[in-house]
Amino acid sequence: MSGQAVFVDQKLPLTAFYLTGGASLNRFNIALDGPAGAGKSTVARLVAKALGFVYVDTGAMYRAVTWHVLKLNLHLEDVDKVIAVAREMEIVLKPGENGQLVIVDGEDVTEYIRSSEINQNVSYIARISEIRELLVAKQKHLAADKGVVMDGRDIGTKVLPDAEVKVYLTANARRRAERRFSELGDPQITVDDLEAQITNRDILDKEREVSPLKQADDAILLDTTEMSLEEVVDAVLALCRSHQ
Repeated sequence: MSGQAVFVDQKLPLTAFYLTGGASLNRFNIALDGPAGAGKSTVARLVAKALGFVYVDTGAMYRAVTWHVLKLNLHLEDVDKVIAVAREMEIVLKPGENGQLVIVDGEDVTEYIRSSEINQNVSYIARISEIRELLVAKQKHLAADKGVVMDGRDIGTKVLPDAEVKVYLTANARRRAERRFSELGDPQITVDDLEAQITNRDILDKEREVSPLKQADDAILLDTTEMSLEEVVDAVLALCRSHQ
């Protein structure tokens, strides 16, 4: 296929959730940022469901590119070839029973892009400026009509700097590793391994030249180390109510 494409295979909702029971609807964008394993995707998906908004997992886009590049046995250091592949591939995001499905050139790669191999390599793809430019442009387009919950690492600072609600989710590295361990269910990897990966990922994400991981000046910091998933979702929804 000629030309890179990224789109969400679902329509924006005709109505949004009544946050305060009022008569008027108020559709807005929500930016959720934070480091690896902070629970952004799960929280964003549940918040979007509660509000009747569209959920866009931007990290899945970078993971999809990483998966495709590795599948083709390209060297990550061969930036020109990686960029060329990214420009030609098609990524489709569509709703599924258990969250967002990720389709690459017609193949469902949702499970593949969450592997330990992808976790270890996605930061190298994400720091390539040309790839970020490609994906950020698509992400901005997806949020143009409002009613979007988007999670990533530079949503509040780069992708949606004017988002009405911005939250920066974080937790200590050990807790994030434990969450990732439960998510992966891979007996070949330990919590200690994941903690080391996450710590390294934090360094790479924060020190990259293009759109480094950082909390937006106007974002609310939410440390989820000692919080349950329900508590985190409720806290974000409370911020949405206060926005309205």
